[in-house]
Formats: sequence, structure tokens, C-alpha cells
Amino acid sequence: MKASENLTNLVLQASYRNMAGEASGLVRELFAYVGLFLIGSDLDVDDVTSRFFDALFPLVYNRLVNLGHVTPGYAECVRSARRDLTPFGASPGLLANQIGRSGVEGRVLLQALHLGVEVINTTDHLVFSRECRKALLRMQYCPHCHGFTLSKPCMGYCLNVMRGCLASMAEVDPHWREFERSLEGLSARMHGTQDLEQVLLGVHAVVHDAVAHAQKNGPHLSAQVRCLVRRCRRHPLDCHSNMKPTSHQTK
Repeated sequence: MKASENLTNLVLQASYRNMAGEASGLVRELFAYVGLFLIGSDLDVDDVTSRFFDALFPLVYNRLVNLGHVTPGYAECVRSARRDLTPFGASPGLLANQIGRSGVEGRVLLQALHLGVEVINTTDHLVFSRECRKALLRMQYCPHCHGFTLSKPCMGYCLNVMRGCLASMAEVDPHWREFERSLEGLSARMHGTQDLEQVLLGVHAVVHDAVAHAQKNGPHLSAQVRCLVRRCRRHPLDCHSNMKPTSHQTK
């Protein structure tokens, strides 16, 4: 996660130096929310990515499209216009889709691994019967009593002792094997757009393409923003309602 965040910042620094410093905080926040989503927080990935690009738009507009100082009110108007103007093309939807699809698989895998660790930790604290403890003692130390400190018990004896000591845990075995098979199947499905690691390592490319798209369409975008800002100033209430995302953009 941190490597993906650093890579995104490095790419922005290399390509868009005059806005990279201010954008780093937005990048950090984006990855922080993605991390919370992966560990099970009830977050909407579409909303997380939309808020990231909402906040990024005034910065891109002011540093790359229409250079100059803007007031906080003007910047807020630009931010509110982002979902209407779609200055970043298909990149916001692409990023949300990739993180959402791979993230669901990723969070299931993480939760399963945590469960597996808990089960393993539980087996470390098993309480053995008296007979089991005696068998373990004989298996480990009887050769020592005869001076054979390097001799190990035979395989058959070890298996018999283990079967006796772990008989009470035998009922767990089929469920554990099924758990292992499920993990293997889940891991096998996580490739391509489902590979969370590759998706996160590709965030820098999506963000770079988004900024490049806005910069390429700068003149047209600047005219659209000026038009919307004028409308904001004349009819602020109407502008606010018009700039809200449509129903298919939010959940």
C-alpha cells in the first residue's frame, strides 16, 4: 500500500512538479481510505474515489489549466463542478471499478488469513491429557536416558503419539482442509483486474492519465468552468443543486 502511494507521488512529481506537493496529501488520504476499506470498514469505493478527484480538480485547474490565484470560493465552485464537467474522462470510474472489484476479493482474503492465524494460535495452547504428556516425554527423552542424544524416535512411533494426542482435534481436519482449498481458489482468482496488488501498483497510471486528460482539454475545460462559475454567482442556489452528482453517481 505504501509503495503504491509513494509511486503515485513520484509519478506526479516527475510529470506535474508544480502541483505534486499539494497533491501528495490527497494521494495519502486516498490510500488511507482504501486501506480502511480492505480491513473491513464500511466505505463506498465509488464515494472515496469521487471525493479524491473532486479535491484534485481545483488543484489541476489552478496549476495546469488556468494558471493563477483563485479564491477559496472559486476553488469550491470548481470542485463542485467536477462531476458535471468530467474533466478526468473515464479515469475516476475506472479506478473505482478496479479497486472495488479487486478490493472485495482482497478483503475476503485478508479476513480469511486473520481467521487462519487465530485458529493456528489456538492450537498452540492446546491442553494435553496426562497420557499424552507421558507419551510425549517418552518419545523425546527415552533415547537420552540411554545415552543416544542424537537418536530420533522412529516415524511410526511419532505418528502414533501424535494421533493419540491430537485425536480430539481430528474433527477439525476436514474443515481445515476445506478452508485451505477455499484460500487456494480465492488466490487463483486474483489475477489481472482482480489482482489487488497489481491494481494498487497501477493507481499512479490512472491518476497520471486523468490529469493528462484534463490538461489536454484545458481550453475547452476553462471555458466550461467560467460559464459555470458565472452561473454560480448569478444563481448560487440553482448552481449548487445542479452541481450535485446525479443519482447514478452516488449511492
